[in-house]
Amino acid sequence: MIGETHRFTLRALKTQHSLHLPPFSSLSSPMADPSPKPVPLLKDQLDIVIPTIRNLDFLEMWRPFFEQYHLIIVQDGDPNKVISVPQGFDYELYNRNDINRILGPKANCISFKDSACRCFGYMVSKKKYIYTIDDDCFVAKDPSGKDINALEQHIKNLLSPATPFFFNTLYDPYREGADFVRGYPFSLREGAPTAVSHGLWLNIPDYDAPTQLVKPRERNTRYVDAVLTIPKGTLFPMCGMNLAFDRELIGPAMYFGLMGDGQPIGRYDDMWAGWCVKVICDHLGLGVKTGLPYIWHSKASNPFVNLKKEYKGIFWQEEIIPFFQSATLSKECTSVQKCYIELSKQVKEKLGAVDPYFNKLADAMVTWIEAWDELNNTSEETSSKQPNGAAK
Repeated sequence: MIGETHRFTLRALKTQHSLHLPPFSSLSSPMADPSPKPVPLLKDQLDIVIPTIRNLDFLEMWRPFFEQYHLIIVQDGDPNKVISVPQGFDYELYNRNDINRILGPKANCISFKDSACRCFGYMVSKKKYIYTIDDDCFVAKDPSGKDINALEQHIKNLLSPATPFFFNTLYDPYREGADFVRGYPFSLREGAPTAVSHGLWLNIPDYDAPTQLVKPRERNTRYVDAVLTIPKGTLFPMCGMNLAFDRELIGPAMYFGLMGDGQPIGRYDDMWAGWCVKVICDHLGLGVKTGLPYIWHSKASNPFVNLKKEYKGIFWQEEIIPFFQSATLSKECTSVQKCYIELSKQVKEKLGAVDPYFNKLADAMVTWIEAWDELNNTSEETSSKQPNGAAK
């Protein structure tokens, strides 16, 4: 059930759409009405998390959409390197020295030399919502040539319910101009809270190394104007470069694992988080949406470097995916933290035989939850209220 605050915000969004007002982040032209710009949606409730190893010049393109939000920048690589951030942005920047200082011995659960370090930003945030984007992602245009406000679309996705228990053939029934189709159960039309909004990409597709090697020139030019809920019991490959989520609903499960430096695997960080998140969302009766918004992915990573990082994962995923497909959580798992701890035990029990790495990963999952609760001064009961519609 969505709360009254969400209902009010949704009504505001629909009113804005029906009156054909400009997006909340549009800049006024010199001849425009001098009245103040509309306040960005969720301005004080959302952090933007960016992992990086370089200067953040890409933010200039995002300025109209990001400038009024707070940024959390997680610097990977050499902590002595100075990262330049364009003027006018409100941000805090953390490097490896900061992570070690803040988390102490528990800092070993945060990956190094891998974009998985971004999850530290999720942990230190104090906001209800998170949007995370990579530094090689730019503003895309819709088929009419208009700049896509990706953040606004993610907010719309998160503030409207999801439909994980019964598929609607018109996709998102809460979208303007859509509704539930004939035969959709009325008892399920209130939907479930949306925990995750998974956005997509134009230009460079999110391919694995073998696919990159055989399709080096392939580009995604298809703009599909749709948002849909991923059904309960169905996994998906989550990409972290254009992703938003409700931190209060699912934040403790958004751990991007042990990847990169000192680990036998890379580039599976966001997918690992996505598999864990989906199992827990299914258990707690939460929804995951995918589709709009699109961003423009500007740079293809080196497929040979990627193959070295992915090599073991390509084999392991044939064991990992069936594990998650069959994973079940007990009725005692009434919070995200409890779900995640129980899932970590199953990882050690069932995937530990695949490779000792999974025993190490399972231990890191526990450390992550301990660090999350300590830093946020919370307990396992933070997310203990099970939404209506939960299956267990």
